[in-house]
Amino acid sequence: MGTYKNDGPSVPFGPDAIWAPWRMAYLEDLRDDAHPDCGADNAADNPSPQSAPTASFLLDYWNQPQRDKEHHVLVRTDHGLILLNKYPYSNGHLLVALGDARPSLTDYEPEQRAELWKLVDQAAALVERVLEPQGLNVGVNQGRAGGAGVPSHLHVHVMPRWNGDTNFITTVGGIRVIPSALEMMYERFMRVIN
Repeated sequence: MGTYKNDGPSVPFGPDAIWAPWRMAYLEDLRDDAHPDCGADNAADNPSPQSAPTASFLLDYWNQPQRDKEHHVLVRTDHGLILLNKYPYSNGHLLVALGDARPSLTDYEPEQRAELWKLVDQAAALVERVLEPQGLNVGVNQGRAGGAGVPSHLHVHVMPRWNGDTNFITTVGGIRVIPSALEMMYERFMRVIN
């Protein structure tokens, strides 16, 4: 990697700044129960007329079916949700959660776990059909020490992957470049679902 002179000490080659104006909403939304991988909305600013905000944006979304489009909920069943992650690690990064908020996988009854994994199967099939990725990451971050963004509400990440989706900007700058707007990705999924 080279350097260039810019009226001061040498700095690495590359842009002076990467503009990502949508990140400001993320920074402003951060709160103790939110984590970068989950993209919690500040539900206190937009309470549902039917329910008060909870410590889990996923539970808030579950309690607000009338706002599914706004929350980028792709699938709602009697048991849970599949939605786009507001702050994705890759294009089409989905979150899967049950409507019953519990902190760990073993806190759910076997029948509930079966429903969760049915939703995960559906999310994986949806990602494969809509985006045709070259691979998938499917994972659960349980507990704050395990990286859970919402430790009170277990959820599963389904992330499409492509060869080269981790490139120099990720390696050098510690930044992921997501090439599609969230609303565009939502519409792309909904064309297949409907």
